[in-house]
Order: sequence, then C-alpha cells, then structure tokens
Amino acid sequence: MQKSLYSLILMDDVVREIDSLARMQNTNRSNLINQILADYVSLTTPEKRINNIFNCINGLLEDNIFNSYIEPHERTMSLKSSLNYRYRPTIKYEVELYRSSSETIGELKIIFRTQSAELLIKLSDFFDLWTRMEHIYLKDYFGADGIQYSFDNGKITRSLHLPHGKEYSNDEIAKAISDYIRMFDDIIKGYLTGEYTSVTQMENRYLSYLNNSIIL
Repeated sequence: MQKSLYSLILMDDVVREIDSLARMQNTNRSNLINQILADYVSLTTPEKRINNIFNCINGLLEDNIFNSYIEPHERTMSLKSSLNYRYRPTIKYEVELYRSSSETIGELKIIFRTQSAELLIKLSDFFDLWTRMEHIYLKDYFGADGIQYSFDNGKITRSLHLPHGKEYSNDEIAKAISDYIRMFDDIIKGYLTGEYTSVTQMENRYLSYLNNSIIL
C-alpha cells in the first residue's frame, strides 16, 4: 500500500495524547494515526497483516522448545531454541516479513550464538548439505534460482518465497513458516548431536515435511 503526505488540522490536546500513546507503543505519530484510521474503516494495513501472521506463528510454536518475541510495530519476530551441545548455545530464528505483496515475502535468519570454532565448522558443513538438499527438492516449487541463501560467521539467511502461482492466506503463511522452523530446528539439532548418522536420515525427515506441510 502506497503512502502519501496529507495535512490534517487537529486539536493540540488530541495530538499530545496521540504522541504519548505512540511513545508507549514504540512507534510514531503518523504510524499510530494511520493504524487508528485503518481500524476505524476496517482496512487491514501491511503492518496489521504482518502482526496477525506473527501472532499466529507465536500460537503455533508456543511450547517448551521455543521462546518468542515480536518487535512492537516492526516487521520482525524472534524465536530462541537451545542446542543440546556443550555450553548449550542458543539458536535464534529471526523472521522478517516485507510490506509489499510479491512472491518473495521475507527472509529467515538463523543465528547461532557461539564462538566455538568446532561448532562453526559443523554449521558450515551442515549449511552445504542443507542448501544442496533444498535446491534439489524445491526446484519444482520455486525454480532453479528461487530460494536465496547465505552463510556468514554462524548466521544462515534464507529467503521466503511463495511457490509459483500460489497465494496463501495469513494463516497459511504462518503455518508454513512455523512448520519450516520446527522442521529445521529438529534436523539441525539431530545433525549436531549425532542423531542423524547419514544424509539419508536427514532427507527422510525433510521429505516428511514436504509431504505434510505448506511449502514456503
């Protein structure tokens, strides 16, 4: 949705209350007035749509594995999970959704809080396996170059795409992101702890996800 500049004549007392409420909600005057007016005319703004998706993800992943946090009035939410690895490093899943509507709806950052050289080497090896596997199995959904990846110093970044020709509801997008994070968390933990002793076992878990989930 495009934004434009408008002039409004408002009472000073109203503006003071709006500014006070905006500070409490960690936003600014324009964003707050825009959201109030959108709610009044029953219009869903991109920010409202994103917040609805995040709240749905929060409900789907509300268990003892993930701790979640939604940035107030931002396009980002974070989830944390602990590895059963020496020093118990944490994994942070940071979901960012874009305001604009297109096939590329956002990105997922997977951040590992560790200074361990041994763990970073294992993560790099896992990333190589993971990207090769996804390129093979997701090619029919997104094309050869549909998903973009990067790995840098313990942070994996993956773009989030709608499959070609697909449109998902907010609930379906939330379900797709939640299923992917849960599946990835399960596989990366199994890989690092030695639960998966072969690539085939990892592939079988991944194929189970593909066969039973909304793909994103």
